[in-house]
Amino acid sequence: MPRLPYSKKKAIAHLSTDEQLGRALDRVGPFRLTIGEMEAPFDALLRSIVFQSVSTQAATTIHGRVIETIRGRNGDKPVTPETVSRCRRDRLRKAGLSWAKVDAMKDLARLTKAGVVPGRDELSDLTDDEIVKRLTAVRGIGRWTVEMLLIFSLGRPDVLPATDLGIRKGFATVYGYDELPAPREILAYGDRWRPYRSVASWYLWRVTDLPDLDLS
Repeated sequence: MPRLPYSKKKAIAHLSTDEQLGRALDRVGPFRLTIGEMEAPFDALLRSIVFQSVSTQAATTIHGRVIETIRGRNGDKPVTPETVSRCRRDRLRKAGLSWAKVDAMKDLARLTKAGVVPGRDELSDLTDDEIVKRLTAVRGIGRWTVEMLLIFSLGRPDVLPATDLGIRKGFATVYGYDELPAPREILAYGDRWRPYRSVASWYLWRVTDLPDLDLS
């Protein structure tokens, strides 16, 4: 399993200077975020397109069918932008994709071939904002999807997905809000967490799992 490219100890020490967040860190316990093996963005986004707005079980089944469809009758074709481009739209639809997802998958293939969607080796040379800009150019791919990739696949330390419902709930819990704060408010406050906003995000997600949380 890949190691995080930043120091957990330094991140916790920095975030603990925020008294309220520091109490949440103590209550939640050790930081246990792990990152997976990084796929090529093409593969990761293809899977994301399939999994959007569908239960995990159904999406897993559909993803398998889509891969089989792309590989062809003999199962010998690789899953690449080229084979996705050549795969007939009606066959992808029959595999279980909506027409909107078929369009998104075709756009992903087109933009990957055009070099807009970077390869895996190119990612390390790009900033977070550059990755967001290039990947959200794909039809159906929003900022939240790319932010999840940045945190959980690339291990980028300073990502704050402020539109995420779990983040908004966690922030409201930690800072005593009666209503969910606006994303812009979270982003403004979260400037003090730089350069470890990904770690702060992980803790905001975790506090929502603690129904008896008392930060007084």
